Amino acid sequence: MKYFIDLHIHTTLSPCADNDMTPNNIVNMAMLKGLDFIAITDHNSARNVEAVIECARGKGIIIVPGMEVESAEEVHMVCLFPNLDAVYNMEELVQVHLPNLKNDVKIFGAQVIYNSRDEIIGYDDRLLVTATSLSIDRIKASVEDLGGIAIPSHVDRQSFSVISNLGFIPPELNFTVVELSKHTNKVAFLANNPFLSRYMMIQNSDAHHLEDISEAEEAIDLANKSIGDLLNCFQLKNS
Repeated sequence: MKYFIDLHIHTTLSPCADNDMTPNNIVNMAMLKGLDFIAITDHNSARNVEAVIECARGKGIIIVPGMEVESAEEVHMVCLFPNLDAVYNMEELVQVHLPNLKNDVKIFGAQVIYNSRDEIIGYDDRLLVTATSLSIDRIKASVEDLGGIAIPSHVDRQSFSVISNLGFIPPELNFTVVELSKHTNKVAFLANNPFLSRYMMIQNSDAHHLEDISEAEEAIDLANKSIGDLLNCFQLKNS
């Protein structure tokens, strides 16, 4: 069966996100747009994931626990996990390898933590929008050890992408999926980059504003509507 996805969405925990990106607002907007799966992928943290999951209970939309981790090479990677325990374990590793820099709210914006009622329960004072000391291969291996999938983010962009920063996608890492930006012409981009034909290509919103969350356009075929089937589909692409 076909299910509509947007697997790259930021909450207000990402300082670059709009203040409207609260758990309830995100879930309600995703429902209005007819999405079946969304992933919460804040920069180097998962502290708002549980609140979004609680907001979505009984509403027919599945929240995939995730993070967008920035590697030592300054490459962004969407990391998706089967459950909260797995994403929290990855968060612990990321936090150890995150520089101890204080967030400057005036420059970057606040990093807000919410509960499921959209009440502010705290702020993360450590700067999240920065590179960790984890290499791309270490991130991928760690995510997979936790039963997740690591996806190079927005490979079509001129910054913070594996192609722009390294010039290529290391074949020995055996990525199965890559992400394109929402408004990129997939057919044209693939024609100009034929080496990407070996990968599954998905388009996500990378939403930092409510209106940017994807419409029901990007679909994936799954036997069952479950996180397990979603991750298995990605993991088995090139097996």
